[in-house]
Amino acid sequence: MVERRYCPCVSHGGFLMLVLLFFLFFFHHAPMAAAADAPPPLPAEDAQDILINLSSVVGTNRWNSSTPVCDWTGVTCTRSGSGSSLVVTNITLSNYGISNRSIFASICHIYTLQSLDLSRNSFTDLGDLFPTSSCRMKEGLLSLNLSSNKLSHSLSDLSGFPQLEVLDLSFNLFPSENLSAYLGSFPRLRSLNLSSNKLIGDIPVSMAGSLAELVLSGNQFSGSIPLALFNYGNLSLLDLSQNDLNGAVPDEFKSLPKLQTLLLSGNNLSGKIPPSLNVTTLTRFAANKNSFSGLIPTWITKHVRMLDLSYNHLNGSIPPDLLSHPGLQSVDLTSNMLEGTIPNSLSRSLFRLRLGGNKIGGNIPNSICDGMSLAYLELDNNQLMGNIPSELAKCKKLSLLNLASNQLQGPLPDGISSLEELVVLKLQNNSLNGHIPNTFSASLSTLNLSQNSFTGQIPSRVFELQKLSTLDLHGNNISGGIPISISSSKSLIELNLGYNALTGTIPTMATTLSTSLNLSHNYLSGSIPSNLGSLIELEILDLSYNNLSGEVPSSLGSMQSLTQLVLSYNHLSGSVPIFRQDVEIDIEGNADLINGNGNNNSISTTGKKKPHNVVIIIFTIAGAVVGLCVLAVIVMMSLSKRIYRVEDEGLSTGECVSHIINGHLITMNSIHTSAIEFMKAMEAVCNHQNIFLKTRFCTYYKAVMPNGSTYSVKKLNSSDKIFQNGNQEKFAREIEVLGKLTNSNVMVPLAYILTVDSAYLIYEHAYKGTVSDLLHGEKSDVIDWPSRYSIALGVAQGLTFLHGCTQLVLLLDLSTRTIHLKSTNEPQIGDIELCKIIDPSRSTGSFSTIAGTVGYIPPEYAYTMRLTMAGNVYSFGVILLELLTGKPSVSNGTELAKWALSLSARPDQREQILDTRVSGTSIAVHSQMLSVLNIALSCVAFSPDARPKMRNVLRMLFNAK
Repeated sequence: MVERRYCPCVSHGGFLMLVLLFFLFFFHHAPMAAAADAPPPLPAEDAQDILINLSSVVGTNRWNSSTPVCDWTGVTCTRSGSGSSLVVTNITLSNYGISNRSIFASICHIYTLQSLDLSRNSFTDLGDLFPTSSCRMKEGLLSLNLSSNKLSHSLSDLSGFPQLEVLDLSFNLFPSENLSAYLGSFPRLRSLNLSSNKLIGDIPVSMAGSLAELVLSGNQFSGSIPLALFNYGNLSLLDLSQNDLNGAVPDEFKSLPKLQTLLLSGNNLSGKIPPSLNVTTLTRFAANKNSFSGLIPTWITKHVRMLDLSYNHLNGSIPPDLLSHPGLQSVDLTSNMLEGTIPNSLSRSLFRLRLGGNKIGGNIPNSICDGMSLAYLELDNNQLMGNIPSELAKCKKLSLLNLASNQLQGPLPDGISSLEELVVLKLQNNSLNGHIPNTFSASLSTLNLSQNSFTGQIPSRVFELQKLSTLDLHGNNISGGIPISISSSKSLIELNLGYNALTGTIPTMATTLSTSLNLSHNYLSGSIPSNLGSLIELEILDLSYNNLSGEVPSSLGSMQSLTQLVLSYNHLSGSVPIFRQDVEIDIEGNADLINGNGNNNSISTTGKKKPHNVVIIIFTIAGAVVGLCVLAVIVMMSLSKRIYRVEDEGLSTGECVSHIINGHLITMNSIHTSAIEFMKAMEAVCNHQNIFLKTRFCTYYKAVMPNGSTYSVKKLNSSDKIFQNGNQEKFAREIEVLGKLTNSNVMVPLAYILTVDSAYLIYEHAYKGTVSDLLHGEKSDVIDWPSRYSIALGVAQGLTFLHGCTQLVLLLDLSTRTIHLKSTNEPQIGDIELCKIIDPSRSTGSFSTIAGTVGYIPPEYAYTMRLTMAGNVYSFGVILLELLTGKPSVSNGTELAKWALSLSARPDQREQILDTRVSGTSIAVHSQMLSVLNIALSCVAFSPDARPKMRNVLRMLFNAK
């Protein structure tokens, strides 16, 4: 018999009952369990209690407990899932100047937060900003923007954001590291921006498969574009521009079917444009400033709307249908090796066409304006022939027309000159003839018709144009007198009428003239008008090679900004008025004009005729006497350390000191904090004998402190455009920021002093002159190439540093006069604070009147009206040219950059640019100077977009060793 064994189980019916009870229990308790894990939405009122303690950081006018949190500036609320209450989902605190990391402790408690924007502040360390254990915000945050701060620690500190979809860390100081090890910790990331940091190595490829936007521009990534990057099939934006990538571009773009924007500019990529780029979704492709070669693919604009292949090595002809595809908006093929002709058919939506710097010939097609959308047309530096087609007048939206340096001939059609929206018209260096049209656009700012064969007179109506700032008609056959209407010009800052056949007297000039006035090589007669002295902002005045007579008006000596006065080969007599020492004066060819007593200027005085021997003896004796007198004056000036004659800067010591309203130390260096005494600094300023340098905007004084330490005190030359009442607080904030910078090639202020009507900055005193003194000073020897190269490298390092600062520092006046020397090869960039404290809108002149020194001002400043990094690069390019040529930025009214560019068009003429006293010392020096010349020419390119970034300039200079 089998023994039945009973288990402690229930019957079948009982089992079902237990299962039913279990599910009833589960569903009853499950919501409660879930509620315990996921907290309920945080009501806005509770968020307000958490955030109100940040009002002292954010500002009580923005975050105030008396108003609901959802009405606070930068706070966004939405309804919770149930719709019953408001919750805080977005906080934006961009550009508040916040550096206090304590705010994160409060923000971390707002666990309903989906978006946090803390860009353009002053955070330096990610370290423990978002502690993993206590920061509940991390669990639901979808977007985090920390761009434009000073973050410099590892990206690994940002791990632990499982829901993050958008991450922007651009414009920081993140160092080189293995990005692939960290980027995989964001599993849902769609948009990643790491541009403008210091990242090096290979392009990262370990990222979330959902990535749609990847921006890595402005770093130092190297190597080739990895094939693994093409595994991210969701990419719609890929920006790898401004890095050090090289090699050919992989032909794998069919793997990116959603790609809309591809930016590869500013690398060292080579080879041909890959055929797989014929992606139907691609609308913007920029690969300028690389080394791509071969023909332009015929299909490249089939889908692309904005194309930039400028500054490559592309050759052959432009495909006939390249410019005709519907939807095409912008094409830039500048500076390649293209030949053939301009296609006849253009898209009706094309608004920008740039083909300059090629070898394109033939005529400008009559159909070029059939689409009537063109606003920017640049065909300069080609081999175009024939007449300018009158059909260009159909381009009613044309704002910029540049046909310079071609082989065009015939008259300028009236319809083109009167286009209503035309701002810039450049037709120089052609063979155009006929009369200058009477009518021009009221919007015209720049008119350059120089180096043509125009005849007739200058139309008087041209000076009635209210926005005209630059007029260049030199090198034509223009006759008659200068219209008296010039005195009514409202914006004219540069006028060049040299090398014509003008007659009559010099009329009253426009008081706005500030950069240069060139009337040389004409037949002007009569005396020099004394009212020219009212042009107090004019920097260059050239009246040479005319028939002017009489004495030089003493009023010219009061021209405060004058740097060069050319009076050679006239019939002037008497004595030259007294000028500041830094004014370069040329009076050669005026037999009856002598150097006035007291002048120490660089003056050329060779006469036209060879006098009799007796006269020579007499003049020799007289010259010796005058020389002794001048020498005595120099010795007296040297003994008194008076470098400039200053008549309008003088207060007694008591008055100076009594005007101090605020003196503040910026540096934390104990050596300086214990040495600097503000009273002693102001006493030095009160004594003109302490002046050792004066520039356009500043005067420098040497101050010796009680402990024997020496400092430089810089006085900002207060005027209507520099330092206004009520700006002291802003000034102090800006100088505090600049004082925190540390770079051996930048003059960083240690302290500042504010008075009732001016401001003073204090620096270490290590002054050995300026770069201008070294290159062009009266007693300057020929500087060897290693010293010049060291100066170039040092300035490039300083400027690269300033352009890379979290709060970008642009230079208003970058020239060899504003670069100080600690030794022969140790430069320091000065005047870094000017762009922060000058308000151009308050100037009596136009923007380019104050934006820099003539010869260094980029051409676009006349009409863009804003400082840019590209503008600073242009100024640096001029400095490079000065170091390479030994010539000043302007000689005989011609800018050094324009002269160098004109010679560089032919490789066999480039030798003429270099300073032969230096380039001939060795083959190695000659080779290096040619390499640096190529860099300089790229920096002074006419188009701002064509100029390299300073970081790339610095790299190229290093490679030129």
